Amino acid sequence: NFKRLFPLAIRWHYTTYKAQNCAWKQHEDHFELQYANTVMCFDYVWLQDNCCSASCYNSKTHQHSMDIASVDLCIKPKTIRLDETMLFFTWLDGHVTRYNLDWLVKNSYEGQKQNVIRPRILWNAEIYREAQVPSVDFQGFLETNKGFKKLLQNFLLYGIAFVENIPPTRDHTEKLAKRISLIRETIHGRMWYFTSDFSRGDTAYTKVALDQHTDITYFQEPCGIKVFHCLKHEGTRGRTLLVNGFYAAEQVLQKASEEFELLSKVPLKHEYIENVGECHNHMIGIGPILNIYPWNKELYLI
Repeated sequence: NFKRLFPLAIRWHYTTYKAQNCAWKQHEDHFELQYANTVMCFDYVWLQDNCCSASCYNSKTHQHSMDIASVDLCIKPKTIRLDETMLFFTWLDGHVTRYNLDWLVKNSYEGQKQNVIRPRILWNAEIYREAQVPSVDFQGFLETNKGFKKLLQNFLLYGIAFVENIPPTRDHTEKLAKRISLIRETIHGRMWYFTSDFSRGDTAYTKVALDQHTDITYFQEPCGIKVFHCLKHEGTRGRTLLVNGFYAAEQVLQKASEEFELLSKVPLKHEYIENVGECHNHMIGIGPILNIYPWNKELYLI
């Protein structure tokens, strides 16, 4: 009865290529693959939807051109064969789809659970001081790929990066920002000056010290990078306080896991209210303090 109900789920197919063991098994509604020390399950409809043949995928625009609604939900392959590191599926209608084994691992649910989305170094003051992360020279950053890569590497690993010897002008600040990415429009503009004149009704525009805080939580989609450039400093006081929020979150997870779960599940409302001069803004963002990916519990946004 089992063979009659599931005629394809009969045996594993084994092969070896470049010391990488590969085995697969056909089930009635999905394909099971064992490769690169990972056991993965792929729904046949998902495999058909990810077909990159000329009739299903536009390689110039990198867009799928197949109508997924036209795919039979009970679709299954007629034959499967391996050619070095490529799996070839021949469907019942004769259409052939090929998949690279490494691509399947990278895009499988099981593979994504194992991968860290963004490697990062968690630091406090002592750890960062001992790391002696070098700053990047402005000209080298603008004119060489080495300098550009170094700044991005520092930023991705530590969440902060420093550039030295930038002429104190708005234009040079803009050149640096555009070298990294597009400059996003905000209620303050794309780039703006601020000083202690209380022009925006915010403590950031005063001489009052700002303690640890997270900026722009009232945005539904916060900016990924913020660029600060001190163009002019008068006086003898003033310092910048930097905190690694991911390090702090890791401490909460280790010492108070229940509180970590609470902060990652309960949505809160964050508001920005401004009513000074010609500036009238009231922005609201709603979401949990800690945002984690559900498939591997990795923290990605605070």
